[in-house]
Amino acid sequence: MPTFNNEEERAAWALAESLTEQAGKMMRQAEAALETWKMGKEMNRLRCERRGISASDAEIRWAGSANSKNALTDNSFHVGLATMYFSAATASYSRALYLRAKSGGR
Repeated sequence: MPTFNNEEERAAWALAESLTEQAGKMMRQAEAALETWKMGKEMNRLRCERRGISASDAEIRWAGSANSKNALTDNSFHVGLATMYFSAATASYSRALYLRAKSGGR
């Protein structure tokens, strides 16, 4: 953590750090949702294979299932939130650097 010249700079940096942490949490949730989707797809493929259903039909069935749609929706939602948090963190880091330059510290 860098040294700070004033309280406003310290607050901007702390906000950026907390936003980055929140973005990381959202990305982990997005990864978990994607893993759920992949696991469900494979389980569906195996189940269909045991029943003699072709791989292409298994893909179609999985794509149309509620579990598939929910996992993809969760993934998209959390990626969107992570992007928002990372963008806000970037702005806050920029503010902290601006305040540092403004106060003459480097």
